[in-house]
Amino acid sequence: MKPNFINGLVFDISEKEIAWKFAMRFDNAKIVKQRSFKYLNIPAAFDIETSSFEYNGEKHACMYCWQFGINGVTILGRTWHEFLELTEYITSQLVDTRLIIYVHNLSYEFQFMKFWFHWDKVFAIKRRTPVRATTGLLEFKCSLYLSGYSLELLGKNLLKYKVQKLSGDLDYRLNRHCETPLTFKENQYRINDVRVVMAYIQECIEDEGNITKIPLTKTGYVRRHCRQKCLYGDNPNKKNSHFMTWRKIMQGLTIEPAEYEQLKRAFQGGFVHANATYVGQILHDIGSADFTSSYPYVMVCKYFPMSKGKLIPNEELTSEKVTSYLARYCCMFDVEFTELQATKIYEQTLSWSRCYGITKDTKKQLNNGRVVYCNKLQTTLTELDFDTMKFFYKWDECKISNFRIYEKGYLPKELILAILDFYQGKTTLKGVEGYESEYTKSKNNLNACYGMSVTDIVREINEFKGDWLEPTFPELNQAIYEYNNKTDRFLFYPWGVWVTAHARHNLFSGIREFKDDYVYSDTDSIKGFNFDKHMDYFKRYNKNVEYEINEVSNYYKIPKEKFAPLTRNGEVKIIGVWDFEGTYDMFKTEGAKRYMTVKKDVIEITVAGLGKLNGLKYMCDSVGIEYEIIKNKLHYISGDLESLFNIFNETLEIPPEKTGKLTHTYFDEECQGWLVDYQGNGCEYYEQSYVHLEDAGYSLSLAKEFIEYLKGEMYVFF
Repeated sequence: MKPNFINGLVFDISEKEIAWKFAMRFDNAKIVKQRSFKYLNIPAAFDIETSSFEYNGEKHACMYCWQFGINGVTILGRTWHEFLELTEYITSQLVDTRLIIYVHNLSYEFQFMKFWFHWDKVFAIKRRTPVRATTGLLEFKCSLYLSGYSLELLGKNLLKYKVQKLSGDLDYRLNRHCETPLTFKENQYRINDVRVVMAYIQECIEDEGNITKIPLTKTGYVRRHCRQKCLYGDNPNKKNSHFMTWRKIMQGLTIEPAEYEQLKRAFQGGFVHANATYVGQILHDIGSADFTSSYPYVMVCKYFPMSKGKLIPNEELTSEKVTSYLARYCCMFDVEFTELQATKIYEQTLSWSRCYGITKDTKKQLNNGRVVYCNKLQTTLTELDFDTMKFFYKWDECKISNFRIYEKGYLPKELILAILDFYQGKTTLKGVEGYESEYTKSKNNLNACYGMSVTDIVREINEFKGDWLEPTFPELNQAIYEYNNKTDRFLFYPWGVWVTAHARHNLFSGIREFKDDYVYSDTDSIKGFNFDKHMDYFKRYNKNVEYEINEVSNYYKIPKEKFAPLTRNGEVKIIGVWDFEGTYDMFKTEGAKRYMTVKKDVIEITVAGLGKLNGLKYMCDSVGIEYEIIKNKLHYISGDLESLFNIFNETLEIPPEKTGKLTHTYFDEECQGWLVDYQGNGCEYYEQSYVHLEDAGYSLSLAKEFIEYLKGEMYVFF
């Protein structure tokens, strides 16, 4: 007998005993072991609904109902005392066995429940963001961090148990309390929320073998797979010769504390920027291209630091030796520029946030966070970044110090093969019926390969001891010592620094090619005019990708087909090449992460901090654009598109009730009072801690410095 996640049984808290009996009837309610603990191998989920309001001029919030799901059975309650009653009963039935309960966005529920329980252990990624919290025999875990999906997308991506989150049936703006009558639709909404999570966890259990093998976060899947391939190969059970070989590699790849701090200074993410010349303009016929799996390609085909770093004494840093080092090694160094000036009007590449040594006398000019001019600054660069600097800037003087060199080499074969396995799975299984689970897993794992390579060594420690303590950091020397000597380490922190450096360098090659035709870029994509004029560049670049694939393929004896698998339609999909995405009929950008497009009849916006549909619908309604929503895409029917693009500017403000975004305010003290709900019924409420939610407006306003730059009110050095 199998649990029913779609139309499972529903009970009231008063029926908890019979609900438990039904939940335990199913054949997957077995016990599994992990270390010294025993766990019920079944899915469980918890969720609450809350109201936020003001009382005597202060922000308050209260929980008005909760829902608990276990093995397809759902139990409904209204108060914290009822939930405590349920957890006490469950604990009495568990005896010495633990139950894992998943909460979708645990940080929210935990803020309400943290003082209702005694917590034995809380593991948090950052303050107020627990991913696991243990009280007695109950372990609460976060399914949001595990999946990376909203609850709505989680339901849509279910493969075996098709449960959907209901939308539109629970108006969060209506005040409710624990005695507010709930409609059938409202109850179904809350029931489905826990059913979605239960179904997702059940799919994870079936995929992984049992519940103890499910990692805490989505990155955990790829980390586990790659660690297995690197350390043990095909022998997971013992430390064989393969393990000893890899361990020897890692022992040769260690870092020093000062080196780690320099690597942190050198690390930069993806490059996102707009050509200021075109900011605020409505453009037509803008082409777009992106790299096929940019970061994975870099990891399997480019060179990386494959030795300990060697610090070169400053007195040996002659111009000739620096030039030689830059050509032969992976290099990292601090540099001080005097009278640094951009030489290209279409782009500036140095991020102000990566600069230091700034004083109150520093003179600067910025273009949306990128340095146009500075009389003196310091930054930390790799040899790849320095190559970019030489093209886009000039300077009167540069002083180099803390110059470190590393031997160049490919990443180890086992790691490359693991990444290629993910790429092959993503490519060959996309759209193939019956293999949806394998495709989804390969896609997620491929995207996470880069993330695991830049995990901080010295991570913030966030402890919960009755309440959240102030964040602390481990002692640097001790943390580095433990990192260097960790027996199951299979990564080297500098690799992550060079992944993004290579990816930026690749992207800059396109910007350098397009020059004044360049309009916008974001990490692995470029948008611009006259794509036909630049096709030779794309062909040359892609030919070079094939050459690099051939080189690493021959070096490690890896079949070339792994770098270029076939799609289900028989199309060869080469990793790392430029791929043409099509042409926008209309395009407008207001800076980084702020642009609007029309392609055929589809209108889209990409704005950091604003949902793709909510803000767009408000804008369309404002200017009388008629549209329809099909599969989460806004399709144009009629109206003045130019008027729509005209209101997409620095004066655009979207009212709070139209953004779909909420502001979260955390309170660590009690709140109580008398709440009258939307039906006119009054009831006392009490919370020991809570989160107040309110609609958040959005403004597209630009920084004053950026506006001045766009207007040419500050002198531009070109």
